[in-house]
Amino acid sequence: MDWVPIVFVTFKALALGIAMFFAIKWHYDQGEKADTRALLRTGGKMAAVFALALLGVVLFAFVLSSTLGLDLSFP
Repeated sequence: MDWVPIVFVTFKALALGIAMFFAIKWHYDQGEKADTRALLRTGGKMAAVFALALLGVVLFAFVLSSTLGLDLSFP
């Protein structure tokens, strides 16, 4: 078995695990100092932006697939 994928996957998992730990710790520490109302308002804005972006990607995929002649009808 080749050792390169094992080393790289292990390194990637370790690096991402450490990064996630510090990111969660930093956000938790920032959340203790922040106002709850401001956090909820920001969370709502981010959810709305995400929903609009998701809608845009779905519409783009349907327009592109119908332009390319793919059959999108349900059986």
